[in-house]
Amino acid sequence: MSSTAIAITIALYFAALFVISHITSRNATNRSFFIGNRESPWYLVAIAMVGTSISGVTFISVPGWVGSSQFTYLQMVLGFLLGYVAVANVLLPLYYRLNLTSIYTYLEGRFGRVSYKTGAVFFLLSRAIGTSFRLFIVASVLQLTVFDGWGIPFWLTVSGTVALIWLYTRKGGVKTVLWTDTFQTIAMLSAVVLCVYFIAQRLDLSFAGVVRAVADSELARIWVFDDLGSRHHFLKQFLSGAFITIVMTGLDQDMMQKNLSCRSLPEAQKNMYWYGFAFLPVNLLFLSLGVLLYIFAERYGIALPAHSDDLFPLIATGGLLPPIVGVLFVLGLSAAAYSSADSALTALTTSATIDLLSTKHMDEQTLSRTRQRTHLAVAAVVVAIILLFRSLNDRSVIDAIYTVAGYTYGPLLGLYAFGLFTRRAVRDRLVPMVTVASPIVCYAFSQLMLNRWGYAMGYELLMLNGALTFAGLWLIGLGMSRTAA
Repeated sequence: MSSTAIAITIALYFAALFVISHITSRNATNRSFFIGNRESPWYLVAIAMVGTSISGVTFISVPGWVGSSQFTYLQMVLGFLLGYVAVANVLLPLYYRLNLTSIYTYLEGRFGRVSYKTGAVFFLLSRAIGTSFRLFIVASVLQLTVFDGWGIPFWLTVSGTVALIWLYTRKGGVKTVLWTDTFQTIAMLSAVVLCVYFIAQRLDLSFAGVVRAVADSELARIWVFDDLGSRHHFLKQFLSGAFITIVMTGLDQDMMQKNLSCRSLPEAQKNMYWYGFAFLPVNLLFLSLGVLLYIFAERYGIALPAHSDDLFPLIATGGLLPPIVGVLFVLGLSAAAYSSADSALTALTTSATIDLLSTKHMDEQTLSRTRQRTHLAVAAVVVAIILLFRSLNDRSVIDAIYTVAGYTYGPLLGLYAFGLFTRRAVRDRLVPMVTVASPIVCYAFSQLMLNRWGYAMGYELLMLNGALTFAGLWLIGLGMSRTAA
């Protein structure tokens, strides 16, 4: 596939996004940007959330990850379902009852202003890092397949990519993102299905043959019950999946902002159930694609790349498949990456504007100017983190994201658990000390377990981190609080 064809595909794709943005951002207000005027149909939100969750990381890393982890990721996906039920029945009723725009406002009423700011900062840090990781993938692929050949430096590729996302989200915010993400979700899933079709065709496999090939593959192993020390043990994966969902969906302004744009709590809960259950077949599709990629590589003598993230790009653009597969790969990757990034930029802007800046008493016009400046600043920060990450990354990107989340989302888990399940007040000014100390202690403990007993902690780091934060808050408690939820 030529670099020119890729560039044309990207250009046409962004043209479609800008058309959607132009239509949906007409007469947009700050309320439209932040919560879509609370007029969003639940089914639209559900489809958009699938696209937001399945980023470029899932698109590239999950198929490649099959080589080392088989289908064990499904154990975590099952845990996701439990987490979605918890979010729908515990957190969403709280957010709707308090009529929140930023979910971290809850912390101010429950603990105090310092706790509120602390929670918002941890979200901003977590989401900025996660968004940068995701965009790093698509920028790297575009750099390799197009812009290196044109002599364009990586920093310019990244800056241009983020600038385009900023342009089509700057007016409509959530109101626009729901429609662009729905379009991108459909484009991404269609691209994956068609890639599976063309790969299967090249392998002379019918639909039934694909099912048999995947089921009979040694890479299709799902369950791990025999080795408790393994990072892929069922209990670790399942419980970690549940808690990752609670923090990365229920305690994440990005994901909750879409839910809070629904017309009512019942519609938001309906969206959460449908979105959650859709995750199982969608991830099964990506894992099945991974098996086909490894079968294809073996059949045609393709040397496996040093990094599993490179397997799908290598085969899709390597010339052994019809050129349309390369187009579909770029389309799917772009849809996956941008559907995650556009909502993240909107959520980061919302949190930074409402939670960190004094906007309560601003008039509409002043708030609009403040929001627009913040949106631009957030985009610049994301570019800077991507460039830093490129110089440091040395592991599978999906693994890196969940590892980082175990440290940065853990304090949020502890804060909300303490607020929801106890009635104790805390010394508000000491909360930052607890939330910073907990990840440090967690990291030290994980290193001790590894060096002393050879136990490699996985995503259960998130639960440990949350528990340490909870314990620290208990120690700085003051007794009963009248504002406990």
